[in-house]
Amino acid sequence: MTTAVKPGQGPLSGVRVVELAGIGPGPFAAMLLADLGADVVRVDRPGGPGLAIDPAYDVTNRNKRSVVVDLKAPDGPARVLDLAERADILVEGYRPGVAERLGVGPQECHARNPRLVYGRMTGWGQDGPLAQRAGHDVAYIALTGTLGMIGRPDEPPAVPANLLGDYAGGSLYLVVGVLAALHHARATGTGQVVDAAIVDGTAHLSAMIHGMLAAGGWQDRRAANLLDGGCPYYGTYETADGQYMAVGALEGQFYEEFLRLLGLDDLAGARKDWTRWGELRERVAARFTSRTRDEWTAVFEGTDACVAPVLSLREAPHHPHLAARGTFTDHGGITQPAPAPRFSATPTAVRTGPARPGADTESVARDWGIPAGVNDDPVAGSD
Repeated sequence: MTTAVKPGQGPLSGVRVVELAGIGPGPFAAMLLADLGADVVRVDRPGGPGLAIDPAYDVTNRNKRSVVVDLKAPDGPARVLDLAERADILVEGYRPGVAERLGVGPQECHARNPRLVYGRMTGWGQDGPLAQRAGHDVAYIALTGTLGMIGRPDEPPAVPANLLGDYAGGSLYLVVGVLAALHHARATGTGQVVDAAIVDGTAHLSAMIHGMLAAGGWQDRRAANLLDGGCPYYGTYETADGQYMAVGALEGQFYEEFLRLLGLDDLAGARKDWTRWGELRERVAARFTSRTRDEWTAVFEGTDACVAPVLSLREAPHHPHLAARGTFTDHGGITQPAPAPRFSATPTAVRTGPARPGADTESVARDWGIPAGVNDDPVAGSD
């Protein structure tokens, strides 16, 4: 079922993954598995991807291969089951019941491959009153209480792109789940279904805060707490040029250094006196508006004041620290985040650019040993 491990291609080299094409958290999870070295075959649908960008720029499809299968064609399900039979993991992001109606649900796949880990990525989960409802990241995180924590108290909650729900609460939990289930399958010979719901994962991310809430250390409202912008020495401040600096001077020694560099040593006593937080915020804000972001960056450079410039997406790859670490990489003319995390014995890399729909039909059929069909076209595609 697995291919031979190839040194230097990541810790998941030899693991085979089938990804039933979708958008958002499913493809990102499959990209992470591919970055870690898995042989990910994306089953694209005829007519192209749902994401409205040129597939050549869809970085979430890097390090993958692609075939095209029409699951609504008479032989479509059988072609996917041929892949599932030879895979370790399958990832799908349909609404509950859709994969079953298409003939590629867990029952059909496990009949062909009892060891298969069948990963299901949805917003609401496989059951519950909202399971069949449409939705997107912002709605999922709204119900979990996490969206309501973000932003200023006198403004609507701030939307954190789709990073918190789709990718943190969704993709990363799916990857943890399927890898845990893969470990179990290899130990017991038995696969299983992994139900990764964005509402579950996002709620799980707030575990520490729920503990603080129960202990009385967290107020259930925005910008009233240590870590949500309510604290004047943990947040962002505008600079003279309309840019921003981020401040995280929580501990006493960092706070003292922060005040020293701002020239506000007389405010040392305000750290634990919340009745002075308004005064502290106003004076810190006034100081930051006296210089540009780059000037303040120079002031705090090399210190433990826990202050950093707020960079844009285009600026971030050029920061000296990120550049030195290779946090971003260029591949095929696209600047993109490098694979993470890092491994000492099995390093990872961006091996190939975004998979083009159907471009890898012949190589997948050959490498996976897919039997030829009546038309000698093992997996329909567009080589």
